[in-house]
Amino acid sequence: MMKRRDFIQQSAFAAAGFAISVKGFGSFHSNEFPVVRIPESQRRFKSKAVEKIIADLQKNTANKELAWLFGNCFPNTLDTTVDFEIIDGQPDTYVITGDIDAMWLRDSSAQVWPYIPLCHEDKELQQLLKGVINRQVKCILKDPYANAFYKDESKVSEWKETDITDMKPGIHERKWEIDSLCYPIRLAHGYWKETRDISVFGEQFVAAMQLVIRTFREQQRKDGKGPYSFQRKTAWATDGVPMAGYGYPAKPNGLICSMFRPSDDATVYPYLIPSNFFALESLKQLQEMGTAIPSMKSLVAPAGELAVELERALKQYAGFTHPKFGKIYAFEVNGFDSYNLMDDANIPSLLALPYLGGVKQNDPVYQNTRRFVWSGNNPFFFKGKVAEGIGGPHIGLDMVWPMSIVMKGLTSNNDQEIKWCLDTLQRTHGKTGFMHESFHKDNPEQYTRKWFAWANTIFGEFVWKVYREKPQLLK
Repeated sequence: MMKRRDFIQQSAFAAAGFAISVKGFGSFHSNEFPVVRIPESQRRFKSKAVEKIIADLQKNTANKELAWLFGNCFPNTLDTTVDFEIIDGQPDTYVITGDIDAMWLRDSSAQVWPYIPLCHEDKELQQLLKGVINRQVKCILKDPYANAFYKDESKVSEWKETDITDMKPGIHERKWEIDSLCYPIRLAHGYWKETRDISVFGEQFVAAMQLVIRTFREQQRKDGKGPYSFQRKTAWATDGVPMAGYGYPAKPNGLICSMFRPSDDATVYPYLIPSNFFALESLKQLQEMGTAIPSMKSLVAPAGELAVELERALKQYAGFTHPKFGKIYAFEVNGFDSYNLMDDANIPSLLALPYLGGVKQNDPVYQNTRRFVWSGNNPFFFKGKVAEGIGGPHIGLDMVWPMSIVMKGLTSNNDQEIKWCLDTLQRTHGKTGFMHESFHKDNPEQYTRKWFAWANTIFGEFVWKVYREKPQLLK
């Protein structure tokens, strides 16, 4: 079995196999674009509402290459990654991340997020989304510290022999990441706000949310290190957790420890600020739902108490006064006045804070932070011959993540900036018609992960947002 790190290393410079299907196009003329979307007969799920949006956008968009990219990317999650069925009378949807046959709580939530507004037009799509929520509840109840799961317990994890942690059957990977528990709340809250359907929020859902709050409390580590530890036998330093699997010391201050980032890389300092902001927003969403939905009433008080504590701690510990940019948000802190000043392309990130509701877009500290992370002062900001953007340790130096360019556009009100993001994404798909995990700053044909559904779907989300709000930018 090919491991994730091996796959990334192998695919980074060996993507020619995928390019075979699109051989022969180096420049684009009128409507002459190769068919790269999976054939209709092989698609995992078909949504009439999604197809209507694709048809409308492609008909009304002057930029045909961008419209072609949208038609490939926006439905990619539905086309290739979902497994929908009815189990015990309830919808159940297993969602793989793409080229890895496992379901990440984070990725699966983000992959289906843009489809929520379409539930009114497509009840089958609504059932699919309910199935994702149900499946995520099962995952959380299995192990709230795990980040990725298999469809059933018969499959053995590739990490079983190398990870020193409490690996249970059905778990692909057990990296504790705060955002793994936040994303399912975001999905459930977004689904409820759009549909007002409360049928999915039963006893099991409430039990899962109670476990989320308990896990957040455990990882505040006020009374010892808590029940979670993780070590891995590997040469990749960012895949393991130091200090016997508990991470470097953190002074208890109300923030929540996260041993890993949303990139699945180990944190340097345990208090990961973007993820703590995300947790605060998630707790507020649980409060809102608990106030309105009778079955969730028991969550209101514990979610509210933790939210107050977390908000107070973020106000006190998240900020850093930078000599060039003024007050900004740090990426990681430890409570001992140590700060890690950087940003990573994976979401939640500092750049993505308004997108996830963590801060207001016009927050002056965020705006200062935004200028910092998109500059050479961020050690993981890369600028090359064809593009610039944010990467991270997961792939290494000089590799820009399209996700960071998408997020720059999604968190901007500036037409020129949004247009730049669209243009950059259009010219860096590596002649494939899809987005990737990362590409080299000097050569977009040198990329990682030919099949990464989250990158495709969030690109589609961005283009669709521009189409609705600023269609003139798609010319």
